[in-house]
Amino acid sequence: MKASHKKTGRGIALYAVMILVAVIMFAPIVWIFSGGFKTLTEFTTSAKIIPEKMTLENYIYIFTQSKIGLYVRNTLLLIVGNTVGTLLSSSLVAYALARLEFRGKNVIFSIIVATMMIPNIALIIPQYIMFGKIGWLDSLLPMIVPSFFAYPYNVFLLRQYFRSIPKELDEAAIMDGCSKFQVFSRIIVPISKPTFVTIGILSSVFWWNELTQPVFYINSDKWRTLTIALMTSYMYTSGNAFVINWPSIMAASSLMIIPPMILYLTAGKHLEGGIKTSGLKG
Repeated sequence: MKASHKKTGRGIALYAVMILVAVIMFAPIVWIFSGGFKTLTEFTTSAKIIPEKMTLENYIYIFTQSKIGLYVRNTLLLIVGNTVGTLLSSSLVAYALARLEFRGKNVIFSIIVATMMIPNIALIIPQYIMFGKIGWLDSLLPMIVPSFFAYPYNVFLLRQYFRSIPKELDEAAIMDGCSKFQVFSRIIVPISKPTFVTIGILSSVFWWNELTQPVFYINSDKWRTLTIALMTSYMYTSGNAFVINWPSIMAASSLMIIPPMILYLTAGKHLEGGIKTSGLKG
């Protein structure tokens, strides 16, 4: 009986800790969704989670007064360009490192992995100067074009998965008359779907949330992304005062939270499976 009581006590304590962690994790999200339905006056004077008088004016403003369509278009262009670029380039590099034999490939892979240790922020200034000299500033090109030269982390994931595929498949396909590229496109890519989906999800979520690079490279409203709009579009001056429309920011933030959540809920199994297989095999 004592052992049973101890086990029950540990179970209750575990659930209590899990509930506490869940509350801490979800409290900011609840606050964001709640704030989107408040007026500016109530938001700045009341700390209640449930609004006293719910209003849709913040969402109406977003869809009628702000350039939400333009910002969504720019963000989607950024996501699609980077996802296509990194999947294409990273998979080709990973295929060569995993399936082909040539001198120095292990050294090349080691160098690629070593570059993962370099913080992205350390590269922004030299890249900014370089892109400025070729006239790419104030466009999406500085953020899309580099993805066509392979990202080290994605190369690592794909290489690990490609190495887990039996080489007998390559040999059989070559005996049937396939070229190296046909082996890659017709055999390796279809088999590696979980890892491709994983990289696609990670790339999409990263560029959906990315703020640092758009702030550096984009100056005009023409190419502004959602993250920049969220930071700048809901600030205005009223007389001599500088006003931040927090309820509108909360409403826009809640809308930005929804797509990544839906993406994870619909493709979460592929994401988990891709990471597990890429990390454990090879």
